[in-house]
Amino acid sequence: MADRTPPLDVEELVALVDSGEIDTVVLAFPDMQGRLQGKRFAARFFLDEVLENGTEGCNYLLAVDTEMNTVDGYAMSSWERGYGDFAMRPDPSTLRRLPWNDGTALLVADLAWDDGTPVVAAPRQILRRQLERLAALGLTAQVGTELEFIVFKDTYEQAWDRAYRDLTPANQYNVDYSVLGTGRIEPLLRRIRNEMAAAGLTVESAKGECNPGQHEIAFRYDEALVTCDQHAVYKTGTKEIASQEGVSITFMAKYNEREGNSCHIHLSLTDADGANAMAGPDGMSDLMRHFLAGQLAALRDFSLLYAPNINSYKRFQQGSFAPTAVAWGHDNRTCALRVVGHGRSLRFENRLPGGDVNPYLAVAGLIAAGLHGVEERLELPEPCTGNAYDGGYEHVPGTLREAAELWESSPLARAAFGDEVVAHYRNMARVELAAFDAAVTDWELRRSFERH
Repeated sequence: MADRTPPLDVEELVALVDSGEIDTVVLAFPDMQGRLQGKRFAARFFLDEVLENGTEGCNYLLAVDTEMNTVDGYAMSSWERGYGDFAMRPDPSTLRRLPWNDGTALLVADLAWDDGTPVVAAPRQILRRQLERLAALGLTAQVGTELEFIVFKDTYEQAWDRAYRDLTPANQYNVDYSVLGTGRIEPLLRRIRNEMAAAGLTVESAKGECNPGQHEIAFRYDEALVTCDQHAVYKTGTKEIASQEGVSITFMAKYNEREGNSCHIHLSLTDADGANAMAGPDGMSDLMRHFLAGQLAALRDFSLLYAPNINSYKRFQQGSFAPTAVAWGHDNRTCALRVVGHGRSLRFENRLPGGDVNPYLAVAGLIAAGLHGVEERLELPEPCTGNAYDGGYEHVPGTLREAAELWESSPLARAAFGDEVVAHYRNMARVELAAFDAAVTDWELRRSFERH
């Protein structure tokens, strides 16, 4: 990838530490759920020891469930293997200030084993591998992620105590594109926008969405790895800012029976000269047509990367603006894949992911799917010009169980990611399904307590 100026360079960090303006440095990496996990260091110790040598973290951090329970089935980490460490190596290009935490800077780490080999099942490494495949063709992926969230007037602690029921949304009705609706919580939105900008993200806009209290803040696209790092920083920082403001935010894919939280992902390709390789003289280039055909071919097999949780699949409802059809169209929001823009801005949007997506895995999936289409020179079918929900197209997986089975049995997944990665994330799905199958839900209690 091209050289770029980080939001904060090491020399600036040294000066800020010397002046006392920075006293804490966070070193973190994205886990399987896309959450930032790591340590807070005294800034001087970080500069003297950790910046060059890295640090260690227990390798169970890539082998636990959402609630941080140790679970079986992972080759890399277990009681039998002793739950040892892996190395966390700082990536200086990710250095930035965290304005919502006084005196704090952050770097994202890559993970490696003691012998220096990368941890291949780590999300950041999975994406790096696919970016290297692109680079071999002289191509760079430009990516934008669009995260929706719901704001509640309750604190996170109050939400926990209420079992996340009967919470008060920040807006009482649909505020999609409503300036009044965003204005009602502008102090929160403004703080998020401004502090993300101070952390090195390029803010574009904020808008209301359909579900009461639902909003979206959009950021400018960037190179794929940069966008995914920023996505992780934004998601963590937004929750921290919300907590400081006495409110709570959820990015879960489907909080209630109304509109879910999406995370539409836009992707384009640039060549060595910086030109949009997807644009051709009369619209789409042959490269884009093959790349998009690959998306369709791999969409069902790679759905686990786009929709990684049981709750993710609750979004895929008829006529909900969340896709159900394996189809593409020009500016057609009923399709899973939507082609938008012209010339330099030409790109496609994958509408499957929800707000719970791990961006590193999803973008790796998009690139791997596209490369499959390019390598096999797959032909792109005719676009959907009507309502894809009623178009008779193949359906996206309806459950995590279906998606996990498709992933595990997919020759495409094994060819692109390798057996270790396929097994690792199949086990992640197995763990979630086992936990859900054992749970007694509110739905069961309401239907069965008296009447069965």
